[in-house]
Amino acid sequence: MKQPAVLLSGFSDEAANQKTLDQQFSAFAALGLRYFSIRFVDAGNGVKNVMGLAPDELEAVKQKIDEYGLSVSSLGSPIGKVKLCDIDDGTTTAYRPFDQYIVEEVPRACELANSFGSKLIRGFSFYHPKASSLDEHFGQATDQVGKIAEVCDSHGLTYGLEVEANLVGQNGELLAKMHQQINSDALVLIFDGGNLVTMGYSADEVFEQYELMKPGLGWLHIKDFLNPQTGKVDHVDEEALKHFVPADIGDSGHQKILADLAGFLPHLESRMVARGVPGVFLDLEPHVKGGGQFGGFSGPDGFGVALRALCRVCDQAGIGYRLRDFSDIQKDRGF
Repeated sequence: MKQPAVLLSGFSDEAANQKTLDQQFSAFAALGLRYFSIRFVDAGNGVKNVMGLAPDELEAVKQKIDEYGLSVSSLGSPIGKVKLCDIDDGTTTAYRPFDQYIVEEVPRACELANSFGSKLIRGFSFYHPKASSLDEHFGQATDQVGKIAEVCDSHGLTYGLEVEANLVGQNGELLAKMHQQINSDALVLIFDGGNLVTMGYSADEVFEQYELMKPGLGWLHIKDFLNPQTGKVDHVDEEALKHFVPADIGDSGHQKILADLAGFLPHLESRMVARGVPGVFLDLEPHVKGGGQFGGFSGPDGFGVALRALCRVCDQAGIGYRLRDFSDIQKDRGF
């Protein structure tokens, strides 16, 4: 019987001290990775989010991707990581009128994903006003996410909603409800155990949230967190989070989650292949040297530590994966 397997990927900007293309891609190539999620890059004119790349920078990125033998797994966009309402709630998060957002930002993300040959856009479910009722804003957020998924679908792409603190979709239960109501193959959910632990979820509770997300699951982000406190928190200060750790030593319980995923992989792979995706991605976003609202950092050394930890957990779970080996070098040399 064929062993279920995943495709290993990661946010390459986390592995680069200055986020230059050569730093990011040489680290990933040396680690044996063949896929990466693109988020922040310095393509010669300073560090920018991928959404802000000029045409000449975009061409420079694509040339370097080919040079290092990499492929883009997902566009790590900030779509949906803006305020749902134009209300001053004491946070610094920006607000964007949705009627402009849906015709400017979302198509731009789609164009970029297609230019990189990726079928996936990572996004979010909007920030409701701090301390307000989630129920009051769930309908609006669901309507807006559904419209984003429609635009993505029209470009042959799939929109992945990441579970994260402070957003309308801040847990698996809410994301599952949103996914069910939108009822579109162009919308999938992205599990992230570390993000749930930052909100006070225990390992057992994280697993429950993972199970709730499985009917809509698309891929997984891999980060973990050691929570120095117990009990749920209403609002997470994302810039103050300092306890991210590799996947084999955190409080998320990745060993149990990936053991369950091993049995679910054939079904999940079929779901994603039907959307034109080459398989099921485990996308490393380790944050082992720090994380915040719009990104994190691990360094080349920290990223290597995080990758080896993930490989150990996959080995324990009976999940296959492939890193580059000598056969890839031979192929490149025409042997």
